[in-house]
Amino acid sequence: MRFRIFFLAGALAAVVMAPQASATPVFARQTGMACSSCHFQHFPLLNGFGRAFKSAGFTMMGGQAKVEGSGLSIPSTLNMAVVTTAGYEKSNQVAGTGLVKTAGDGVLYVPNSGGELSLFFGGRISENAGFLAEWNLGNAASSHSSAKMPIQYDTSSWFPFLPPGTRMGIVPFATDLEGASYGFEVLNTGASAVHQMVVASGMNGAHSGAISAQQYIATNGKAKGVAFVVSNTVGFINLTKFDQTGISGSAPANLGSTYLRVAGIFELAGWDVAAGAQMWSGSSTVGVAGGLPVATASTKATAIDGQMQGHLGEIPVGFYASFATAPKDTAVGTFQGNTYNLAGTATKSSFNVSSEVGVVPDKATLGAAMRFGKSGDGKADNAIMLTGTYKLAQNMMASLSFTSASGSYWFSNATQTGTTDTIGNTTYTINLFSAF
Repeated sequence: MRFRIFFLAGALAAVVMAPQASATPVFARQTGMACSSCHFQHFPLLNGFGRAFKSAGFTMMGGQAKVEGSGLSIPSTLNMAVVTTAGYEKSNQVAGTGLVKTAGDGVLYVPNSGGELSLFFGGRISENAGFLAEWNLGNAASSHSSAKMPIQYDTSSWFPFLPPGTRMGIVPFATDLEGASYGFEVLNTGASAVHQMVVASGMNGAHSGAISAQQYIATNGKAKGVAFVVSNTVGFINLTKFDQTGISGSAPANLGSTYLRVAGIFELAGWDVAAGAQMWSGSSTVGVAGGLPVATASTKATAIDGQMQGHLGEIPVGFYASFATAPKDTAVGTFQGNTYNLAGTATKSSFNVSSEVGVVPDKATLGAAMRFGKSGDGKADNAIMLTGTYKLAQNMMASLSFTSASGSYWFSNATQTGTTDTIGNTTYTINLFSAF
């Protein structure tokens, strides 16, 4: 889908569409553990322990006091956190004129004014249930708001043939930004926007679309539904029924779309390795006005992905790869076509590879990514991205990202949108992320 950005507010709203929902001290308070206990190199990437914590439904406790009784076991304090972002972004988009500005002029964003300002709360509900919610305190037009309630039971004793620690259950959820995979995902390939190498996704997803094929075809977005999950240390299955109205949509969900995720996790020569596949199908509501649905769209896409995380000597290194496709689906009447390839005349696809090296372990990283993509009109849409991060503290991280796109998509039609207001194929972002 092609975008047109006319003024500063629109550019700022796009800047802060970042995958930050897991990088919160809510669970550090509950478990009494440092952020680095769950994250590989830096947030929001997960390590093995972080996957286990998430798979257990956020129920693990540490030194925090509990209120307990017959059938009751909750933290004595409702854990909360604040997440903020601030920074500067500039692209080579055509600059604005007069008071009308674009990212071509360079835009500064701060918390609640282009940058994120979100309140997180959640934690253990019972021995087998947890909760996580994000309440966006900024502009509703760029809402990050999401909520989910994993209810997971250890069923390995029920089914002796399953690996120890196998859990089964459901995850009711709603999100305005993370898509159907928000219900349950633990890989760092961008299969869910929550977990990927960059924190600031960049205007129009410039950076995240360079590192993740799923993010390139835009499988993030509004979603509401329930995930049926089976997970253990060797992998997981997530079968989700959902629609596309999100947490802000007041209409009841019709759950006409289906999302299926299968992934395996194993160790290979000391490396933490995972690989999986995703499939989106069906069609469902995409818009709500006055509490009533106003349109539908299909959700058709497939993806395969994999990762390797480990050490080369003393240096932590992560490798990530993904491939995704979204077919065309012609819009008719109130049917808008395929959400992941709107107005497409051909199949949209992308193959992405990326790597990140901890040049100063637990402090600074350097990363790079490449995209080999095909836009919805069948034109080449490639990209290269370079990024660096530096931890000011475990819960504060500065990052610098640069992405440059190329290919016939960008040069066969210089205006892209049919106007003189081009998107721009080069984006620089300086971002400061804080969570407390």
